[in-house]
Amino acid sequence: MIEIFRKIWRFAGKEQKNIRNSIIIGFFNAIFHMLQIGAIFLTIQALVEKNANHTTIWYVLGLMIVSIAGKIATNYFSQLQQTHAGYFMAANKRVFIGNRMKLIPMGFFNQSSLGNITGISTTVLGDVETTAPMVLVLTLGGFITTIVFTVYMLVFDWRMGLITLAGVLLFCLITSAMEKKSRDTAPKRQKAQAELVENILETIQGMGIVKSFNLTKIDNKKVDKAIESSKITNLAMEQLITPYTIMQEGILRIFSVIMMAAALYFYFNGTMQLTYSLMFIVVSFIIFEQIESAGHGVAILRVCGSSIEQANQMDDVPLMDEKGIIIKPDNHEIIFEHVDFSYEKRQILKDMNLQIKDKTMTAIIGPSGSGKSTICNLIARFWDVDSGNIMIGGKNIKDYTLESLMEQISMVFQNVYLFGDTIENNIRFGRPNATREEVIKAAKKACCHEFINSLPNGYDTVIGDKGFALSGGEKQRISIARAILKDAPIIIFDEATANVDPENEVHLQKAFEELTRNKTIIMIAHRLKTVRHANQILVVDGGKIVQKGRHEELIEQEGIYKRFVGKRKEAVSWSI
Repeated sequence: MIEIFRKIWRFAGKEQKNIRNSIIIGFFNAIFHMLQIGAIFLTIQALVEKNANHTTIWYVLGLMIVSIAGKIATNYFSQLQQTHAGYFMAANKRVFIGNRMKLIPMGFFNQSSLGNITGISTTVLGDVETTAPMVLVLTLGGFITTIVFTVYMLVFDWRMGLITLAGVLLFCLITSAMEKKSRDTAPKRQKAQAELVENILETIQGMGIVKSFNLTKIDNKKVDKAIESSKITNLAMEQLITPYTIMQEGILRIFSVIMMAAALYFYFNGTMQLTYSLMFIVVSFIIFEQIESAGHGVAILRVCGSSIEQANQMDDVPLMDEKGIIIKPDNHEIIFEHVDFSYEKRQILKDMNLQIKDKTMTAIIGPSGSGKSTICNLIARFWDVDSGNIMIGGKNIKDYTLESLMEQISMVFQNVYLFGDTIENNIRFGRPNATREEVIKAAKKACCHEFINSLPNGYDTVIGDKGFALSGGEKQRISIARAILKDAPIIIFDEATANVDPENEVHLQKAFEELTRNKTIIMIAHRLKTVRHANQILVVDGGKIVQKGRHEELIEQEGIYKRFVGKRKEAVSWSI
């Protein structure tokens, strides 16, 4: 149990001060609680000795007022400290995970890992946020207060103190046994909760497919299984805890009865005054309140410990940017030297060598799955190569910090992601410190200023998640405006025009021309007009470059490029 306390304490980080304050305030809460015992003692003494007067009444009333007011105030401030600590220790961890994800290889992100990260960021840290500080303060504070009460009892009457001490020690033994038993069940419960989040997330994301194939009436076995697993582990936790909880309460009740019996016995054998005997009978009802509350929190404490262990898994994920330095290259020539790359044991690139000269356009074509997008992703270091080197400006990209590397690169994807925010902020994502005037200037260059002004609130229009309120071409132009604002020297287009309608193509072409002026361009494209003016065309097949040259050279050679051009010409000339 002590190790769990340490684990929560280390996890709290900057919030340790608030937890410490809450425990200290809780201790004073117990002192104010003891004032009530003093008030009860004075009352009993006055009644037994029949010497009650106005002074006694005012003493009792004053102690009760101070006790009640003190308990209210200390409880209020203790709760504030706990709430602050819980919220911010979880929030700080979420921020840490978000920042760490920026430095993790893209290969780390798959269906399983995304579900796990989502589970950690929601359910797991939610448990920590709502329970960890409260349970830590409740448990530690309860034990500390009980120790103070026990010492007080030993000083007041060593016989009653020993009875109290025996009850506390036996209670602690049962609590320790319960905590050990929960070690196996708590991690299983947390794992089941994370799997439940993962499966529900997958179901929600795939709802469009479910509806399109009319599968809404078919049971989702994975979700049902995850729900069942969550139910079983939660019930198992409760079934494990319940017998120990009953034993805990039973022990405390038994020792309360023993205290009452002992107080009566000592009175009747003449070794204890009636006042003290009555006092101990009253105290027997409240002496174990704090430790009983602490015991209830121990099992939850183990769950908190498991939640923290799961959240800390992200600390062990290897980073890509551990030894990089800030580099600003003089030129932006890109070179691949004998690059091999595999994804989940499937080799994608094989001994690839290529050169993309500074301020030139290179088009990459090839069959689906040939490795085109992989080349672009490796340049941006979304993954690390298995072997070989990728150089930008004569420096290995592993020598760059990821931040300084990405300052050199802008990427325009086929599937544009826009945030649930204003259009202005979506464009400003390319350069967060840009002024409104600079945002508008970039939008004009990307040919999207007019349609933005036609929207209800212009640049302040809030678009839906993933930009559902805009057409594909409009989203694409906003992404280009974002790239123009960033003004990086290397531009990567990953099939950015593949799904654009003819109406938007003219605007996009103008935007492309503005974006690519005096830049090093790498473009994956399936349209003939896009690639024919490139300085260099790379034909990729099976993870290798099988053809390389300009359009005029490659069109004369038998191979993939000539067949590509032929098919595109057929598609253009086809009509009903």
